[in-house]
Amino acid sequence: MKNKIKILVLSLTVLATMVVTAQEKKQIIKTLIVDGQNNHVQWPKITHLLKEQMEATGLFTVDVARSAYTWQGKEFISEYPIDGLPTTIALEKPKTDQDFNPDFSKYDLVISNFGWNAAPWPEATQKNFEKFIAEGGGLVVFHAADNSFPKWEAYNKMIGLGGWGDRTEKDGPYVYYNDAGELIRDNSPGKGGSHGPELEYQIKIRNTEHPITKGMPEVWMHTKDELYNSLRGPAENMEIIATAYAEPTSRHEPALMVLNYGDGRVFHNIMGHIDYSVACVGFLTSMLRGAEWAATGEVTQAIPDDFPTANKSSSKKF
Repeated sequence: MKNKIKILVLSLTVLATMVVTAQEKKQIIKTLIVDGQNNHVQWPKITHLLKEQMEATGLFTVDVARSAYTWQGKEFISEYPIDGLPTTIALEKPKTDQDFNPDFSKYDLVISNFGWNAAPWPEATQKNFEKFIAEGGGLVVFHAADNSFPKWEAYNKMIGLGGWGDRTEKDGPYVYYNDAGELIRDNSPGKGGSHGPELEYQIKIRNTEHPITKGMPEVWMHTKDELYNSLRGPAENMEIIATAYAEPTSRHEPALMVLNYGDGRVFHNIMGHIDYSVACVGFLTSMLRGAEWAATGEVTQAIPDDFPTANKSSSKKF
């Protein structure tokens, strides 16, 4: 009887050790969302939604670093949340924030929710960020973040393609797929960045084996959103893993991209204009899986059962 008890105690000890070891192996991805200057008025709300959805997976912890901006003629430098301010804030005048210098080294991943016409970061902050990504940090940019910082050479290399901000042929080619399924690098002159009216549109997966897109339907419907077209930039070390057909250009424009910058991984998603765009299950799944990939090189999250189909979008209720 004593031997049986000893064996039982030993078995329980081994099992407990295995559970602890498994928990220790589960990597928590330390994430920083940077925001504060964005022409899209719902940027604080979208930061909140992303933080909430990321932390709900149990894979991420999320901090927010917010640069200075102006609202109703007043200046603010604040961490999320900003008490007493609405979730919809129109940026009146971009402000260069010389004190904006997050400690990127504390994190595995940075998500940019900056936008068009954002004031440049201080040079020291830029260099710290470049070092962080080049040495293996992860980066996620979405929607208006590819409008930001047109004169920052390293940032343009990180994101691959961008729009607006006087981007032209001087900044790199247009990159897209034609109807024959050929990847085109188009060096013709013209402005970078445009979009038509908001609409639902189909996302076509171009690499079904990439960790981010593996298991997704080859074609799925995204909720109402802006469809960026005519983006251009260095497009170095970049792969387009999904596209969307844009009527204004008659081209299959990049929708999801992955890049390398030094030892760092970058996920670039053109979607996410407003709250109902972010609520799309396809968008959220892409963002969560893209964030995990950018930070670790792997994806452990499953495709949810309510993922959009080719003909029907699907939205999460907040």
